[in-house]
Amino acid sequence: MTNYSYASISEVSELIRQKQISPLELTKGCLERIEKLQPQLNAFITVTAEQALQDAANAEQEIQAGKWKGPLHGIPVAVKDFFDTAAIRTTAGFAPFENRVPTKDAELVTRLKEAGAIMVGKLNMHELGMGTTSVTSHFGAVHNPWNTGYVAGGSSGGSAAAVAAGLCYATIDTDAVGSCRLPAAICGVVGFKGTYGLLSPKGILEGEQADDFILLHSHPTFMCRAVEDAAILLNALATPEASEIRVKSDYRQALSANQKLRIGVARNFKASDEVRKAFSQALETFYNLGYSTQEIDAPLEFPSTDLQRIEQDRQSISQVLFRDVDVLILPTTTDVTPTIEEARIGGDQAVAADNTFFANYYGFPAISIPCGFSDKGLPLGLQIVGPRWGEGVVLNAAYAFQQATSWHKKHPNLV
Repeated sequence: MTNYSYASISEVSELIRQKQISPLELTKGCLERIEKLQPQLNAFITVTAEQALQDAANAEQEIQAGKWKGPLHGIPVAVKDFFDTAAIRTTAGFAPFENRVPTKDAELVTRLKEAGAIMVGKLNMHELGMGTTSVTSHFGAVHNPWNTGYVAGGSSGGSAAAVAAGLCYATIDTDAVGSCRLPAAICGVVGFKGTYGLLSPKGILEGEQADDFILLHSHPTFMCRAVEDAAILLNALATPEASEIRVKSDYRQALSANQKLRIGVARNFKASDEVRKAFSQALETFYNLGYSTQEIDAPLEFPSTDLQRIEQDRQSISQVLFRDVDVLILPTTTDVTPTIEEARIGGDQAVAADNTFFANYYGFPAISIPCGFSDKGLPLGLQIVGPRWGEGVVLNAAYAFQQATSWHKKHPNLV
């Protein structure tokens, strides 16, 4: 392997551990790629090149001295510009926050740093996280790396574009209606949302006002290129004390668990013909792997406007929905990706969250993984949803799908 731009975290971390490649080499490669592709993609708001190179040099010295911290040590990552970063502006793509500079890192940023990851910058996003296209931003629209005339999704559009284009290996993000999973699907990468409460939201625009809807539905999330990398990130980022089922082992153990899960196939999702075709092919993959399937109704309709009921709803529906199945599958998006101009006309919600929002309301773990392409060559995503605290079964099903397919190994042709 000579070009590491599209390698997985698991691949490059092992090379780092064996001292076959240096964190400084990886970080320089990412920064050079950011400089080259930023004019096309507009994925970043702030690039922290000088600090990243210093951190990478420090990581290299630590590893050379035998102080390897784990699989994120020396890995270049980036952070959605929703998360506070000490002495580095955090803007949320919002003009009044253009010069907002926090004094303290968000908790997930701290966890990344403690794991030895190298932050290369802050990512562009839909203004204040209030849309699904990342066209509306004080810093300009994010462009899809597969075709720059199309949206990257949102609100975490810069993150999806950066991971898809090989500008970094992972990002930390947020998802209130689907705003991690939707761009992940649109850009052909992995987007993971854990059970509500598993990842800490502390330090997301700390001190700024947020209404109860956002506080109760928004989940800290992350993106990467492979399901195995999602397990690695969960190991570093998850808050163990938040889980009712204490996770005492490596999340990577869930990948190889020898189990044939019972797959619930949603029959009431919304989707265009192209999306349905890709989903049918994904379902065929599970059939061929020997999984049992049954059609069920996903709880897609907004159940209540009374937020006082949300915790009760979360407990009851998880037990009912997953009584006879282990995971639920359905498409991530409802339609093919719109162009940037179409999104300007269609408005901030031009990418529909009809298939994703229910997982936010009920607090379910959910992942979007690549499962095909539209007729115009843009990625489409498969969504796998599990019961509360069922991260392991979600990862297991997603990993089995990726082992049997190669969609996640396809990358945009950028020049």
